[in-house]
Amino acid sequence: MKKPTANAVAAIACAAGVMFMTGAAFAAVPLYQLFCQVTGFDGTVRRADTAPDRVLDETVLIRFDTNVRGLPMIFRAEQVTQRVRIGETGLAYFDVTNTSDRPIQATAAYNVVPERAGPYFQKLQCFCFEGQTIQPGETMKFPVQYFVAPEMATDRESRGVKEITLSYTFYPTQGFDQAANAAQTTGAAG
Repeated sequence: MKKPTANAVAAIACAAGVMFMTGAAFAAVPLYQLFCQVTGFDGTVRRADTAPDRVLDETVLIRFDTNVRGLPMIFRAEQVTQRVRIGETGLAYFDVTNTSDRPIQATAAYNVVPERAGPYFQKLQCFCFEGQTIQPGETMKFPVQYFVAPEMATDRESRGVKEITLSYTFYPTQGFDQAANAAQTTGAAG
């Protein structure tokens, strides 16, 4: 049996490196998103199982921002703002209308500003936890149940935050053809 040449070993190593880097590139976004959701890093909202047992007198104004990327839909918050007490559970509703003649499969990405409020803005229920399918011409109402954790009031970096903006962006989750078709037929990109 012939021993592999240095060129063959280098070619195999390069091919393995390319495959590893390609895999890492595909895994980077979901892993980063998971990291941000678990830690609240970069203004990412955290998911909670239970509401706090303590409600403070201090209030925060919550602003809701809605965006669409490459989909023929209308997405809006029923209320642009809500004032809640820290620790109190808030409930906001969002309306999504599919303006195309095809079903849309989409997911809403989310974050909060200022970023230092990210670890304290937590959701109990949200349409953004899973993908959505909206039928042609259908309008759906989605609730979001949230709270601002009382610990924010005592955190040196985040105390004094009086306004938090919760921002959502709907984007296609199945096939890029859907997004390209939507941009061509409606001219809507956001």
